[in-house]
Amino acid sequence: QSQLVESGGGLVQPGGSLKLSCTASGFTLDSYAIGWFRRAPGKEREGVSCIGRSYDMTYYSSSVKGRFTISRDNAKNTVYLQMNNLKPEDTAVYYCAKAPQSGTSWYNFRAWAYSSWGQGTQVTVSS
Repeated sequence: QSQLVESGGGLVQPGGSLKLSCTASGFTLDSYAIGWFRRAPGKEREGVSCIGRSYDMTYYSSSVKGRFTISRDNAKNTVYLQMNNLKPEDTAVYYCAKAPQSGTSWYNFRAWAYSSWGQGTQVTVSS
């Protein structure tokens, strides 16, 4: 059974940092593109960042570009999201999911292209 598990969320002050992990089981993570999405209270799900099978294929939403960095460690079957200079508007539940690296849907953050969604990890940015 293909499964993704997120971890690393928590409470952090504005300007602080967190590193999220997305660990795969039941499949080889390096066969897929991996995306991070988030859902804030009362808002729609938003694509945050994604990484292709190649380490240098990374994409970011305009709201996080320059502050977040996505990376992957295939040996650990894990994708990371390093989040720096966090803002209160980054508060949300963060999810990871996998997608075949074909066409344009995966790096345009089309949620329908993604599967094996994790349960999510809560990130709260507050003083």
